[in-house]
Amino acid sequence: MRSFGEILTSLREERGIYQKELAAILKVSVGTVSNYENNIHFPDQEALLQLADYFGVTVDYLLGRTSYRYSLDTLNEEYAPGMTVAELVDTIQHFSPQNTASFLDYIELLQLRQKAEDCSSTS
Repeated sequence: MRSFGEILTSLREERGIYQKELAAILKVSVGTVSNYENNIHFPDQEALLQLADYFGVTVDYLLGRTSYRYSLDTLNEEYAPGMTVAELVDTIQHFSPQNTASFLDYIELLQLRQKAEDCSSTS
């Protein structure tokens, strides 16, 4: 499991910003950001929420409790227009075992098709 500091550093680098810029966003010193990234100090609740909002990830992701970055709200907007992800999961939970197996087979088929499309577009 990655530490909070490792996750924060990774997110900051992915965003292409320096500690100085992140410090300005959080209204803290560069030393404070460095301490967060080196797991010397931990941000308070307000700073943790600011970080999650700024990087567009969940607090659980920042804390290393899940490898899944995005909130259900984000997923709803991007992947399930007209149906929330929670509603989609609820629907799947009510499938019969046979329909669940068929659903998973269909997802696997779509993944294979996507890989083939990705390969043909890079050729």
